[in-house]
Amino acid sequence: MANKLYQMTPKEIVGELDKYIIGQDEAKKSVAIALRNRYRRSLLSEEMREEMEQNTETGAEDIYQVYMEELALIPPCTEEENRELLRKVKSGDREAKNRLGEGNLKKALFFIQDYLNRGVPMADLIQEASMELMGLADEGFQEGFEKLLESRIHVRMEEVIRDQKAEMDLEEEMLARVNVLQEVSKRMAEELGREASLKELAERMKMTEEDIREIMK
Repeated sequence: MANKLYQMTPKEIVGELDKYIIGQDEAKKSVAIALRNRYRRSLLSEEMREEMEQNTETGAEDIYQVYMEELALIPPCTEEENRELLRKVKSGDREAKNRLGEGNLKKALFFIQDYLNRGVPMADLIQEASMELMGLADEGFQEGFEKLLESRIHVRMEEVIRDQKAEMDLEEEMLARVNVLQEVSKRMAEELGREASLKELAERMKMTEEDIREIMK
């Protein structure tokens, strides 16, 4: 299957993986689902990212509003339609799954508006909300679909923002360490008349040589 995927477009790959997942053991299925979701995420965001990159001076709320207005052209799914579509999705109906996704996308994205301008690019928030929607569609819950979707998206948004903050904090910490190391290295070079060795830097900064190597990368 790997050789076949190299010759296909991302959209074709998603369709092929949808078919491949059926009947596989849990190990192969989990790998295929992860791969499929990665390609699906790419498809959902490619055009949107290009648009956002061309409108970097536009506020996130403005772009979000424009996107929501575009989605208004797609007829939303009713609760009754959702139940029927989910029943069909359980039977492997791919068209039903596509309709379920597009008919609930605006609803899914409505839940991300409270998370705009909190450190995570809007395109990433939209991707995550879309993936939660498609993931829930895969599970096939027929009752309480909308409430479960809202709950999962809120949980995922909080996770994404928390992860982003942790990543930014780590980057700031590493940058601060690099700056300190550069300052100490410069000072020691003036004192010694040569560049300090790794061991000398580690002793001065009260760190291990491995820590110093990590900062220097």
